[in-house]
Amino acid sequence: MGVLNEWLAVARSLRVYRLDRAHARGLRRIYGEFVGAGDLVIDVGAHVGDRVAAFRALGARVVAVEPQARLVRVLRLLHGRDPGVRVLRAALGPEDGEAVLLLNPANPTVATRSRGFVAAAAGAPGWENQRWLGRETVPAATLDALIAAHGPPAFVKIDVEGFEAEVLAGLSLPPPALSFEVVAAFRGAGRAALARAAALGYRDFRLSLGESHVWAGEWTDAAAMDAAIAALPDAANSGDVYCRR
Repeated sequence: MGVLNEWLAVARSLRVYRLDRAHARGLRRIYGEFVGAGDLVIDVGAHVGDRVAAFRALGARVVAVEPQARLVRVLRLLHGRDPGVRVLRAALGPEDGEAVLLLNPANPTVATRSRGFVAAAAGAPGWENQRWLGRETVPAATLDALIAAHGPPAFVKIDVEGFEAEVLAGLSLPPPALSFEVVAAFRGAGRAALARAAALGYRDFRLSLGESHVWAGEWTDAAAMDAAIAALPDAANSGDVYCRR
C-alpha cells in the first residue's frame, strides 16, 4: 500500500471521528461523568484525537499517547499549539524500552502490539478484510512512568486493540476512574484487563458498546461484568468498560 493511500486512510479516520458532531456530543456526555475542568486525563491510543477534543471541551488537560508516526503528526497539527495538550509518541505496556507495533495500513485505527489480537481477528466476523502488513519499532513506556512525569490523572482512557491488560500491568497507582476497550473477536483480552482492573482496586464497572457513548447497563461488580464480556455477541464488535473505585 503506497504512502498516498496510507494518508487517505488517515483522512478517512479524521472524517469519521473528527467531523461527526453527534459523535463529539456523545463523547462529551459520557466522559463528563468522570472528567471536569482542571483535571488531567491520559489518553492511551489517542488516534486522531477525537477523545482529546472531548476532554479539552470539558476543561481537562490531556496527555495524548499515540505510537503511530503519521497519527502523531496529525495530533501535533491539531493540538500542538494548545498548552493544555501534550502529545507523546509511545506504545504503552508493562515496561519501558522499545516495542514492535503491528500496522494495518488501510485502517490505522487498529494498530496493535498484540499478535494474539491479529490472530483472533483473522476470519472473525467483521474483520475479514483487515491485514496487518506493516511493522514499526516505537518507544515503549508504562502508565506509571507517565504519571511520574505528568502527575496523577483523574481518568485514563485505554484503546490499544487487545493489549489493554498489558497496559494496566504497567499501572500501580490507579486513578479514580478509567476505561479500556474490549473487542468481541478477542474478548479474552478484555476479560484479562477486567481482572487486572479489579486487582488494582476498581469495584464498579459499566459497559458502553461500539461508538454509541450510551450505557449498555447499570454499574455492576467484576463478576457480572466478566459474564457480560463473555456473552458479547460478535455483532457488538467492540465496547468500552468503565471502571471506578
